[in-house]
Amino acid sequence: MPSVLVVEDSPTMRQLITFALKRLPDCSITEAANGMEALDKLSSTTFDLILADINMPVMDGLKLVGLLRSDPRHKETPIIIITTEGAEEDKNRAMEIGANAYLTKPIHTNELLKRVSEYIG
Repeated sequence: MPSVLVVEDSPTMRQLITFALKRLPDCSITEAANGMEALDKLSSTTFDLILADINMPVMDGLKLVGLLRSDPRHKETPIIIITTEGAEEDKNRAMEIGANAYLTKPIHTNELLKRVSEYIG
């Protein structure tokens, strides 16, 4: 059963992403409200895919990606950034740090599911 960690500070956005992911068969979904909460969950569990926002309190998504890429346990875990930051420089920075894909909000469910399926399908 594929497992996905959704890291998003907006409860509404987290709910939308989770709701979309529930369309995937046998997908286990865990939620975190910020990068620190995500690290806490990642300390005891590994996930098949991580979806992370950039702009979050406590720890942002780029810092989280950087930390995960330097950790041997999570170095290869696919990470999709989902953010309102649509500027090319933000996308390039995320990809340089180690994100596998970059989606801008508003999220289109079909595009999200297509991207997620590329990594856990």
